[in-house]
Amino acid sequence: MRELRIRLLIGVFVVAGVLSWAAARLWNSVGTLPSVPLAAPIVLALIAVVLLSTALSLRARLKAQREREPGAKGVDPLMAARAVVFGQASALVAALVAGMYGGTGIFLLELLDVPARRDQAIYAGLSVLAGIAVIAAALFLEHVCKLPDDDEHDHNTGAAPAA
Repeated sequence: MRELRIRLLIGVFVVAGVLSWAAARLWNSVGTLPSVPLAAPIVLALIAVVLLSTALSLRARLKAQREREPGAKGVDPLMAARAVVFGQASALVAALVAGMYGGTGIFLLELLDVPARRDQAIYAGLSVLAGIAVIAAALFLEHVCKLPDDDEHDHNTGAAPAA
């Protein structure tokens, strides 16, 4: 499984933000811009909490397993792999959603004199922050589940070690 690249997440965030900003300008010029739901930052924050609690639980179980504590419950490799995949998918979706709300929020900064639009800008900003929290929790989960390097292979030349 490949590690999630931060450059990819930043790229998704920026592209989604630019497209969302342009779409918000266009949509507002031809009609009424849809509102940013209050549930957006709440849902993203809940996903971040789930990812963080999963990472902390797995980290504690792996530490107990490494230290050979009596009664330590091991970590099923398939469960760890599923957690990492969930984290990576969550991070990608969070980068997309945070970019969308970020672009919309930047557009809404022009309309802060309207109370309803000011609230929408606040919700959009909170959604961006919650999306960043999801990404951070997902990267932490991926770090926790990362396998240690295999020391039996020669990393310098890729050749088999000399006898």
